[in-house]
Amino acid sequence: MPAFLESAILGIIQGVTEFLPVSSSGHLEIAKFIFGENQVGEESLLMTVVLHFATALSTMVVFRKDIIEIIKGIFTPSGKEERNFALLIVVSMIPAGLAGVFLDDFISGLFSDNLVLVCSMLLITALLLYVADTTKDSSKPINPGKAFIIGIAQAIAILPGISRSGATISTALLLGIDREKAARFSFLMVIPLIFGKMILDLADGDLGAATVDKTGLAIGFTAAFITGWAACTWMLQIVKKAQLKYFSIYCVIVALIGLSYVYFG
Repeated sequence: MPAFLESAILGIIQGVTEFLPVSSSGHLEIAKFIFGENQVGEESLLMTVVLHFATALSTMVVFRKDIIEIIKGIFTPSGKEERNFALLIVVSMIPAGLAGVFLDDFISGLFSDNLVLVCSMLLITALLLYVADTTKDSSKPINPGKAFIIGIAQAIAILPGISRSGATISTALLLGIDREKAARFSFLMVIPLIFGKMILDLADGDLGAATVDKTGLAIGFTAAFITGWAACTWMLQIVKKAQLKYFSIYCVIVALIGLSYVYFG
């Protein structure tokens, strides 16, 4: 398969699965394994980060009004609600930020032909979604303590196969937060982390590695941005009505197919 087509497929997978609770990183690693990609861990992680960056931008486009209101509220006396929300976002970033600083090399090593791990984590995602689906509807507010717990879920979701949106939304539901607020918080809380990761990579020179296919990265980025924009808009309409057990079943199916490919393919 041509390299540009592989990059486009990876971008589409990222854009579509980023906003579904099915693990975009898990799907990317499965696709890379099937394509026979021979990247080392750091290069594979770089492609993953670039695709996540694209969907972060698409999230900003979809939530542009919310982001503008939050920024305005931070600098206006009457913006107490916006400042509180910004504080919650900051608190939610702490666990993933610490994981990124102290476990970066370990995490990088996980993104390299580790399909058994990916499929195992998909099964954990399936279990989490199924348990969260049994919770009753509630409308408890997000406070700093709950934001930190949701942040821990986001940090754990760095593992390929653990759905970030699935982990954070499910954790929020288990904490009594309603679906619409859980989805909004889940989508917005990741934006600063993605941009922070990109800034660190730029500072370290990771994006300038000579072995990286910049054309492939650009194609993947474009595909992820366009499909991410569409998927995010779509998910905002259905997430509060969707039943997570269907995504749970899907994760189990994908995990079993992946394990079958490893042991029998």
